[in-house]
Amino acid sequence: MTTLRVIVDRIVTPSPGGIGRYAEELTRELIRTAPAGCDVVGIVSSSPEPDYLKLEQLLPGMTSLYKSALARRELQLSWQFGLSRLPGNGMLHSPSVFAPLYKHDRLNNQSEQTVVTIHDVIPWTHPETLSTGRAPWIRAMAKRAQRYADAVVVPTHTVAAQLGELLNFGDRIRVIGGAVSSKLTVPVDPDARAARMDLPERYILSVGTLEPRKGIGAIIRSLAEPELSGVTLLIAGPPGWGDLDVEALAAEAGVDQSRVRSLGFLADADLAVALDRASVFVFPSLAEGFGLPVIEAFHFGTPVVHSDDPAVVEVAAGAGITVKRDDAPGYPRRLALAVAAVLGDPQLAERLRYEGLDRSKNFSWRDSAEKVWQLHADL
Repeated sequence: MTTLRVIVDRIVTPSPGGIGRYAEELTRELIRTAPAGCDVVGIVSSSPEPDYLKLEQLLPGMTSLYKSALARRELQLSWQFGLSRLPGNGMLHSPSVFAPLYKHDRLNNQSEQTVVTIHDVIPWTHPETLSTGRAPWIRAMAKRAQRYADAVVVPTHTVAAQLGELLNFGDRIRVIGGAVSSKLTVPVDPDARAARMDLPERYILSVGTLEPRKGIGAIIRSLAEPELSGVTLLIAGPPGWGDLDVEALAAEAGVDQSRVRSLGFLADADLAVALDRASVFVFPSLAEGFGLPVIEAFHFGTPVVHSDDPAVVEVAAGAGITVKRDDAPGYPRRLALAVAAVLGDPQLAERLRYEGLDRSKNFSWRDSAEKVWQLHADL
């Protein structure tokens, strides 16, 4: 029996975020697509018992769950300095750089291989947009990956090129993207959920953690432009760092606070309803490695306006309207014009709807999982 050990710790962190969703969806599909004679074992830091039960429920078919004796922070420090190893051997896959990276002999033992994932280069290019200590830790782990990882997975060719300019991974970089969650489907009670969220008949929607890098300030300021007079903006996403206050940003921009509302973190069913009913989806992020919310909006046929961040442009592939980020003072105005163009032109909105639906079909978790299995087989 060949074992693939997957680090599933991020799924049960207090704020799993996009990487947590990535880890959950990828691991679930790795289990489903496991070749004959292969099994999947999860690895998690010392956690409360409910977290172990949650992992077993979310990942049916997982052969077993290795529970470290070290809590998350202690395990993170231990792995950063190469002080702790996992028992046994076998292929190791991490959906982040949170992994035990040390010298191993893959030449004489092909099953002894380690693959990690680097989702973006923000810790190098925009470290100020991350919480305290996170950027240095990711950079330190990436350097360990440069020395000891057998391969590094990135979500886009953009990140592959950017990362290659920062660290020499040679030919070890592999591009394997993400996809829309299998849970993100319109539920049987959409009207009731829309009423509970108080969704207006017409609104623009943005999705992302409330932090400066996501460009939330720019889209809020765009509401002050005459072209968007009376338009309501809804923002779905958990609180982030940086004390980003939606109401304060609206007041500063001179926008009536009734036109801007934070929905907070939404369950999958609620998010599906919000995405499905939005008139326009706006993704103004200043820096990304993939931009999954764009694919999610495409999946529901919602017209998309997005920034010209290279990774987002790569993922959207022309199925949305691209807005330049340079000249920051003029960014809100350009966003407003793009959104207004969609709102005012039903034919344009319809064209974007079908182009988005078509583009979303290029991404699936099954495809991603099969590529991961092939990567380990190639190693």
